[in-house]
Order: sequence, then structure tokens, then C-alpha cells
Amino acid sequence: MSAAIIFVLLLVLMLTGMPISISLGLTVLTFLFTMTQVPIESVALKLFTGIEKFEIMAIPFFILAGNFLTHGGVARRMINFATAMVGHWHGGLGLGGVLACALFAAVSGSSPATVVAIGAILLPAMVRQGFPNKFGAGVITTSGALGILIPPSIVMVMYSVSTNTSVGALFMAGVVPGLLLAFFLGFTTWYRARKFDYPRQPKASAGERLRAFRESAWGLFLIVVVMGGIYTGIFTPTEAAAMSAVYAFFVAVFVYRDLGMKDVPKVLLNSANMSAMLLYIITNAVLFSFLLTHENIPQQMADFMIGTGVGVVGFLIMANILMLIAGNFMEPSSIVLILAPILFPIAVKLGIDPVHFGIIMVVNMEVGMCHPPVGLNLYVASGITKMGITELTVAVWPWLVSMLIFLVLVTYVPWISLVLPRALGMM
Repeated sequence: MSAAIIFVLLLVLMLTGMPISISLGLTVLTFLFTMTQVPIESVALKLFTGIEKFEIMAIPFFILAGNFLTHGGVARRMINFATAMVGHWHGGLGLGGVLACALFAAVSGSSPATVVAIGAILLPAMVRQGFPNKFGAGVITTSGALGILIPPSIVMVMYSVSTNTSVGALFMAGVVPGLLLAFFLGFTTWYRARKFDYPRQPKASAGERLRAFRESAWGLFLIVVVMGGIYTGIFTPTEAAAMSAVYAFFVAVFVYRDLGMKDVPKVLLNSANMSAMLLYIITNAVLFSFLLTHENIPQQMADFMIGTGVGVVGFLIMANILMLIAGNFMEPSSIVLILAPILFPIAVKLGIDPVHFGIIMVVNMEVGMCHPPVGLNLYVASGITKMGITELTVAVWPWLVSMLIFLVLVTYVPWISLVLPRALGMM
């Protein structure tokens, strides 16, 4: 009964157009003060202790690093390197876009940042070369979603905070699925370019490729700093985030010099605004998780689902459908913070690995970012391409289908997610 009241109350508040974070907070406070005897002091205490976790500090640092890289010319050099490597194949610039998104994802941790950084440079170049606007928009909108699967990933940090799963193991678990999804998207791009005979670039010489690599090396080295540091145990994922922010500042301001010291305060302010927004959502989601635990709702749902004999396969089908539906109305941070405390206990009770389930959630978030009505990547791409959401939705469908096929594969083949963390002894 209490579960029904909580979710109906949350749904009603969300339908009024109220922001997710405020809807969560009001739901918790209304239920606690009218239906329970929980003292207000414990709510205030939970607000503070809920965001005390060391891992949460990684979020503002990764956001700051991504902003320095977006404004600091790193994206342009990554695009040059990517197109030098694959530009001579069918749909060369499109394939270069997929590869550039994968590389930029590995240093930014954010999907919208990847779409902005790569799309703003690549899409006008594709149109000039004779590619249809829809083709370029489809490539960048979906490839930008790699930003939350290829580590470092802000969404993975949020899942870790919600479920007490190792951030380092999650980061390593995202590498193989991230590369595989990049291949899926690249194959779709190549197939459509070959089918419709889209332009190709002249094959770059070995000297041109080496020059493009040298120019992008400072940005690419950040991948080594973050992942190498975590893998070797030199620093934790949170310390890696701080290192990446300092390194990104150094590269953008002193190496590439595309960002002047006078621009730094603006980048800091933008990062602070975004961090404050995410931390506010996290705070309210922690309260919501506290309420669910207090009412024993995850445990009741787990017992009910196991009692029905639904099994692992059936649960994963239902979980994927639920997350895809949620992707129609909410952005990834909110979905993870609301659904992870509910679905995670059921998954663990059914014997599903916590790290594998985390990757399944992240892939669902990726799909949600690329379809209407609230797909973040659609809105970002719309701002760059000046295309309407309906037109963009039609443009992305071939890549969206390949992402759904990939979702099925990663859901039912745990090896894809777990092979690397197990090989590195992180599990």
C-alpha cells in the first residue's frame, strides 16, 4: 500500500511539470510527515550523510575536465586524427565522427558534452562534403551516447553511489561494451554510406596520420592518465577525476592555448552550475532511497518477483522495458538514482552480478538519450543542426535499432561486461 502511495504521489508531481529533483524531495517529505513517525532531524541528517561519499567528488571534477576539453581545442584535434585513420572508407567523415566520439568519450565522461564538442565541428564539415544533414545528425546524436558508457562516466559514478558498487570495476567493465557499441554504430554508418554512395576522403599518408596523432596526443594521453592510474592503483577513480581536471586545464591553457586565462572563470562557473544541479538531484534521490528502504519496498518487490518465478531472463526483460519507458520522460541521472535502489536488490537476489547490471542500466540510458520526447542528445543535436525533434527522430532510427540489438546482446551475455574487470582482478 505504501509503495503505491509513494509512486502515485511522485507521478502526480512529475506530471505537473515540476523538476525531477523537487518532485523526489516533496514526495519523501509529504509521505514521511503524513504517514510515518520519522523525526525531521533524521531527514536533515540523511540529507548531509547521503552526499558524504568520497565517490561523489568525482562528478564535479569530471564535469570540469570535460568543459576544459570541450573549449580547449581537444575535440578538433581528435576529429583530425580519427578522419586521418578511417576517412578513406565509405562515409569517411561519418566513421571519423564515431571514432572521434569514442575517443572524446574516454576523456569527458559526458554524453551531451561529446555531442557538442564533436558535432559542432564535424556536422558543418559533413554538409560541405555533400553528406545529407540527416545522416550526420544520426551519426553524432547516437555516437555521442558513448560518453556515458566508455569510462570515465558520470552516470557510472551515480550508479556506484546508489548501489555501493566499485566505481573502478564499473569503469573497466565499460571498456569492452563501449568499444563493441562503437563498432556497431560504425558498421551502421559504413553500411548506409556504402548503400547510398556517400563521399569518401582521399587516403591519408603515413606522415599525415603521424602528424594528426602527434597533434592529438596530449588529449589522448588523458585516457592513459585516468584508466592507467586506476588500473595500476596509483589513484582511486575520484583522485583520477581530480587529476583529469588539472591535466585538462594544463593542456587547454598552456599546451594547445585555445583557451586563455580570461576564459577560465567562465568554464569554472559553467562547471559549478552543472555540478550543483546534479548534486541537488543526488541529494533528493538519496532521500527517496532512504524512504524506500525505510518502508522495506525493494525487499517486498524482490520477494514478490522471486515468488512469481519470473527468473533472470524475465526480470531482465521487464527491467529493460521499464528503463526504456523511463527514458521517454527522464534524463539518465534521475533514472539511475530512482530505479537503481528498486531494481538492484532484485537483481542481486536473482544472482545477477552488480557490475553487469550497472552496465545494462547505462546502455539503457544511452538509448534513452537518443529518442523523444526528452532524449538529451536529440535536443543538443537539434541546437547544432537546427533540425526539429521529429526530423531528428527519423534521422537516428537506423543507429537506434543497432543500439537496441546491442542492448539485447549486452543484457544476456554477461561476459562482455565482466571479462576485463575479472582479468584485472577487480572482482
